[in-house]
Amino acid sequence: MNPITSFLALVFALAGLAIGQWVNIYLAVPFLACAVLIGLSLKMANVWQKFVILRMGKLQGVKGPGMFAIIPVLDSVVAIIDERIQTTAFNAEQALTRDTVPVNVDAIIFWHVHDSEKAALAITNYREAIDRVAQTSLREMIGSSMLAALLSDRKDADEQLKNEIGKKTAPWGISVSSVEIRDVAIPEALQDAMSRQAQAEREKQARVILGSAEAAIAGKFVEAATIYAGHPEALQLRAMNIIYETTKERGATILIPSSMVDSLNPSTTLALALAGTAAADAAPGPPAAPGA
Repeated sequence: MNPITSFLALVFALAGLAIGQWVNIYLAVPFLACAVLIGLSLKMANVWQKFVILRMGKLQGVKGPGMFAIIPVLDSVVAIIDERIQTTAFNAEQALTRDTVPVNVDAIIFWHVHDSEKAALAITNYREAIDRVAQTSLREMIGSSMLAALLSDRKDADEQLKNEIGKKTAPWGISVSSVEIRDVAIPEALQDAMSRQAQAEREKQARVILGSAEAAIAGKFVEAATIYAGHPEALQLRAMNIIYETTKERGATILIPSSMVDSLNPSTTLALALAGTAAADAAPGPPAAPGA
């Protein structure tokens, strides 16, 4: 009983009791009868509710929202339908995929009643029926899908479930807003195998990239060797540059094979020798003896 109906019935009941006590007991009967009649006939539906009413076993109508009245005894409210969006969680345990892999899938469905008359009269318990239909559709979808597609294409699986469940629940006056797969659990042994496979694929890709880099480097070396073969001076300058680069660090001692020095141009070798002699002459010598 809603608050307004309760208040009106209480007012008439108290008025009848007061009149019966202070005026006349027979005058109180109509007030008490009105209190009972109001309590049985006056109904109120919230904005999200619909009342399905039968009169002598036949559909009288669907009332709500707001206040309305029914005929006591003749009319009866057989269902109060909530038209707000509802959620139902469902799952499938040890369901086999198309490639015979057992998986556990958890999902949730968002639905609402768009036809209160059908939801009340076309099926006994539409909430339980939605749960059963959702589980059956989920197992059918898993059985027709490969494991790789089920793991990677969640949105396609969600859309497929939405369409399948929506087709089955539409005759009951129920619309499916969306279906979302929350988790797909696979056996631990298969998880390890898939992890090793992914690691092997990454190693394969890394080796392919490394081989491509080696081939590119080898090609550059061949090109450089061709240039050096046609221009020996370039090779000599490169060798001298390497020597210079290795002697830039202070305190480093570099040992150069004599064959590498001999391979340089004789003029270059002579220049290095003269530079060394000049450096030796420039170095201060011991002081001369007196009288020398």
